[in-house]
Amino acid sequence: MTRPEPTFVAHPVTDLYQEIGQGRDRQLRYGEGFTIHERRDGFAFGRSEDAGHEGWLLEAAVMPADQRGAPTHWVSARQTHAYSEPDFKAPERAGLAHLSKLCVTGREGRFSKTEIGWVPTAHLADTPATDPVTVAEVYLGVPYLWGGNSIWGVDCSGLVHAALIACGRSCPSDSGPQAAGLGRVVPPETPPERGDLLFWAGHVAWVVDATTILHANVHHMAVAYEPLDAAIARIKAQGDGPVTAHKRLGGQDE
Repeated sequence: MTRPEPTFVAHPVTDLYQEIGQGRDRQLRYGEGFTIHERRDGFAFGRSEDAGHEGWLLEAAVMPADQRGAPTHWVSARQTHAYSEPDFKAPERAGLAHLSKLCVTGREGRFSKTEIGWVPTAHLADTPATDPVTVAEVYLGVPYLWGGNSIWGVDCSGLVHAALIACGRSCPSDSGPQAAGLGRVVPPETPPERGDLLFWAGHVAWVVDATTILHANVHHMAVAYEPLDAAIARIKAQGDGPVTAHKRLGGQDE
């Protein structure tokens, strides 16, 4: 074990493993804080700031936190680029996923200066979003990816996590802890409302409106809208059982 080392993710997206290099458990995006507690064989074990998730990642994927200032902005667009100069014709240095965290130190024209390059100011935000479903809709059509947490691939719990993190709310990274810890269970037969969460065994979906859900799912292999009643029937018919919980999110601390 080492003394806790504050770092940040320096790759656009990096995998987090429960065992060194074996089977992606979750993913972390650029700029997320990661506290290292152990280093071994080119990997580092620690805890992520946003996901609250522990695991191993490549040592090369992180940099010491003191090599940049504290993040001031996050990528609110679906995805963006960091350019070498504040010019849309300049070579791009990196692609950045939604929710990447950046330290803005200046502005010129339409661009903000960050530690990784010049990013379009229109693609950044410095305050939380207000509607998690609107955030989740940014991911519409993104491919399904087991353990995915980015615009290049996401799973059902990753979609819930991204939407709530963007709104400044804490959220577990897996559907089991999400079912246990988010919101409150509403009485049976309560009509679903926008922003509710529906849980099945090993699955979770956002309620868009009284008749529609949005979820990352294997049936579509993508983030997709689906009629609520049809989804309930389909999931039960394929052997994954009924809805196990209908939960409603409340205030910031719930």
